[in-house]
Amino acid sequence: QVDVAESGGGMVRDGGSMRLSCAASGRILTLFTLGWYRQRPGQQREMVATIGMDGRAHYADFVRGRFTLSRDNFDNTATLQMNSLQPDDTATYYCKADVKVDIGIRRVDFWGQGTQVTVSS
Repeated sequence: QVDVAESGGGMVRDGGSMRLSCAASGRILTLFTLGWYRQRPGQQREMVATIGMDGRAHYADFVRGRFTLSRDNFDNTATLQMNSLQPDDTATYYCKADVKVDIGIRRVDFWGQGTQVTVSS
């Protein structure tokens, strides 16, 4: 089993910054992509940023230039630095780990429980 744990959510004012962390642990042979997704009230879950094993990050247009995603392959962690936060960024943020748990077993996505980010105006 693989556990994905998010931390760092909370409340911040418009224009503020916040850092989210994600840690994947457990039975991991290979950790491929780590990604952050969010779900705003009444909306579908959407991709925020993802990062591959090579450290190359991809961002949704609505966060590019404001958010930075980094990764530590030794610790199987990913950190999302969020700057210039806006009330529209208010959402539950989820981390997803794309994992191969063993040879001969296909890759599986594991999700964390989510962490709430609230940006007040």
